[in-house]
Amino acid sequence: KSQPVARIEEARAAGHQAFGENYVQEALEKVDALPGLEWHLIGPLQSNKTRIAAERFAWVHTLEREKIARRLSEQRPAGLPPLNVLIQVNVSGEATKSGVAVEAIAALARAIAPLPRLHLRGLMAVPEPTADVALQRMRFRTVKAAFENLKGEFGFDSLSMGMSDDMESAIAEGATLVRIGSAIFGARRKETSAA
Repeated sequence: KSQPVARIEEARAAGHQAFGENYVQEALEKVDALPGLEWHLIGPLQSNKTRIAAERFAWVHTLEREKIARRLSEQRPAGLPPLNVLIQVNVSGEATKSGVAVEAIAALARAIAPLPRLHLRGLMAVPEPTADVALQRMRFRTVKAAFENLKGEFGFDSLSMGMSDDMESAIAEGATLVRIGSAIFGARRKETSAA
């Protein structure tokens, strides 16, 4: 996220095919300039941006409301495969964090799973930043336990957790997807708009 097209092209040339973006609007230039890549929306999704997300992304990692899921399913073009989605879990219980409480995952999953143009793949979490590795691992372990509890019912196969600063803990606790743009590209440039 927050990387220019030229930097993403360099990563693609090195063999990387999947890229994450925080903001729908910011991603459009990159999606258009770099066809054939797998685009993941890893930032919050507002209801007024669902059509763009449904049409342009392969994955949405931040699903936390049934209303948004219904809109994505209705707006996903028939010519595209179902949109891969992950339920965002607020594992640390922070009021400022998006996501559903662990106890609410199953109910939301039951509402999303039947939607015809979505493919519910699993869970995503971004715990509070901390240098305390034991706390990191505990948070990731909590999400992994929820994932395992629901895996049989929903066929979950994707667990997105961990970023550049805590990816080792996330991988140790079972992450299948990590968000490591800073580790690949270096520190992000300052973001100037939240589209």
